[in-house]
Amino acid sequence: MRGRLFHRYAALAAVILSVALVFPARALTAPKSDNEVLTTKQSAVFRAWFVYIVDQQISQGPSPRWTQRDCAGLVRFAALQALRDHNAHWLKANGLHDAVNSSRLPPELNLDARRRTLAERWTRSDGSLGAYASAVALVQYNSAFVSRDVNKALPGDLLFFDQGDDQHLMIWLDRYIAYHTGAVTPTDNGLRAVSVSDLMQWKDSRWQPFDGNPNFVGVFRFNFLTP
Repeated sequence: MRGRLFHRYAALAAVILSVALVFPARALTAPKSDNEVLTTKQSAVFRAWFVYIVDQQISQGPSPRWTQRDCAGLVRFAALQALRDHNAHWLKANGLHDAVNSSRLPPELNLDARRRTLAERWTRSDGSLGAYASAVALVQYNSAFVSRDVNKALPGDLLFFDQGDDQHLMIWLDRYIAYHTGAVTPTDNGLRAVSVSDLMQWKDSRWQPFDGNPNFVGVFRFNFLTP
């Protein structure tokens, strides 16, 4: 089913994922300059690659190449790889040999060198830029608040949860949501996918993404994307 979901995004792209935040929950962060924002078409293609990479991380299982330690690591890795040139070398290096000549892959982004490094220049809490950013920094300084209504989310948007001593990101894949458990073992890469309907009825209500849940901060979207 995830495969069918991806094909849907790829087709779309061919045509055209704390303590309370210190900024007001419904305020947008400052936009990036024009040379740091993807066009509408590029944003659609980025989303398709982002979703594809997350889906492949889940379906491939444990691998040194694909293992991430936590939710923020998953988001950073998928964004970084989505912005790359996805040539035969990249596909082979990422264990996607069968997809080298596949027409099912999203089209290429064809970005300039500056935009290709967007996921290597996250804004961090101290104002510096770098490849590492925490879950809080990813939403607070590098994303814009969209809504607390998940029906407003687009593929690749982030769901942010504040559990007091623990903050967590999930990635919206339309009917499915991807997340990282924060625990990795030799036989478990910590990655999971859950349907939206199942998460809405999750036994631990702190993780239910709806407006009445005080632990659900909302849906966030990368600043460099054009809706």
